[in-house]
Amino acid sequence: MILVVDRDVTTLLEYHHGPHRKAANGRPGEGDHRSGKDGADLVLAVPDGTVVLDGKGEVLADMVGPGTTFVAGQGGRGGLGNAALASARRKAPGFALLGEPGGDRDIVLELKTVADVALVGYPSAGKSSLISVLSAAKPKIADYPFTTLVPNLGVVTAGSTVYTIADVPGLIEGASEGRGLGLEFLRHVERCEVLVHVLDCATLESHRDPLSDLDAIEQELMQYGGLEDRPRLVALNKTDIPDGKDLADIIRPDLEARGYQVFDVSAVSRSGLKELSFALAGIVDRARAAKPSQEATRVVIRPKAVDDAGFSISRETADLYRVRGEKPERWVRQTDFTNDEAVGYLADRLNRLGVEEALVKAGAREGDGVAIGSEDDAVVFDFEPAMAAGAEMLGRRGEDHRMEAPRPAAQRRRDRQAERDDAHDAYEDFDPFA
Repeated sequence: MILVVDRDVTTLLEYHHGPHRKAANGRPGEGDHRSGKDGADLVLAVPDGTVVLDGKGEVLADMVGPGTTFVAGQGGRGGLGNAALASARRKAPGFALLGEPGGDRDIVLELKTVADVALVGYPSAGKSSLISVLSAAKPKIADYPFTTLVPNLGVVTAGSTVYTIADVPGLIEGASEGRGLGLEFLRHVERCEVLVHVLDCATLESHRDPLSDLDAIEQELMQYGGLEDRPRLVALNKTDIPDGKDLADIIRPDLEARGYQVFDVSAVSRSGLKELSFALAGIVDRARAAKPSQEATRVVIRPKAVDDAGFSISRETADLYRVRGEKPERWVRQTDFTNDEAVGYLADRLNRLGVEEALVKAGAREGDGVAIGSEDDAVVFDFEPAMAAGAEMLGRRGEDHRMEAPRPAAQRRRDRQAERDDAHDAYEDFDPFA
């Protein structure tokens, strides 16, 4: 199951209404050495800026840029028929390896708008109106709070610079703590290079004024965190209204004293928009120039440590040991436990990996329980050390080279190989009907 960024997809609503997805099953193998067919990949399109998280909130992928892919779920490894398990000593295996079940996974998709400029401000400050005249975006506009329920994105051209601009809806005092709709949309400002405070200079609410609105929004941005380095501009909106123009003239000195670059704008008369647009273009250009150039994709190879055994053993109770590791757990899933020879083959593989020797070193004794896999999906065996593997049959029992006097490593390897060869020979000579 593969997620891929598609420039034609703009929302995640499709996954909100249909959250369960399933890739196709493969086909089983057939006789005459014919392999089964792999299941087809399920490719799911997501918008640019999608963040993939696991159930615990850990980020799995941050998908930015058309064509970016992430494998969200993998199918199980196919099984092997008995012909694939044949060897010089096991010419006619009476068992096969099962295919693994496909994986299932819960993930959370979160969209963080990819834009250069974010318009922030109280509801009804005129953010949607500004974006509608600065760009070709056509947001819903009304004279009541919370008209905008999703961020609107527009493309602005200022001279030779083309940049994207988004309005961030729902910000009010307490937004970072979950009040109103702001917490749902604060994440959309994370990717923006510059923030524009849109201040309403013609608000009809007597308890509000542009400076207190600015302080409240700045407090919410600070509480959210991570935005301290973003440059800010201030757009004093609705200055086409006489009272709005007068108020803008009054508060401009205070804003400039705080270090803000201030613009008087009006979405109705479109005054001040050109100056604002070119100022934003200059900041965006500088931010882009400061970013390191994109390098070619590199494949990072992280080899396993030389002492990595491929599994781990932990003692959970006085008589229960748990084996964890990719190979042991996969081998268990591939084993048909109704077939004794298949179970024996599993024992052979575990012994060759060194699981038995590691269990003895960890203190396991005959009769102790050995669980392979996680707590909710484990197979439990009774530990029987120094017994020949069941698939090889009739091996030498009652002998344990660990109890003998120390021998050179090379000699121990030769002795173990001789024991395996003896077990192979015994299997070949064994007549179950004798």
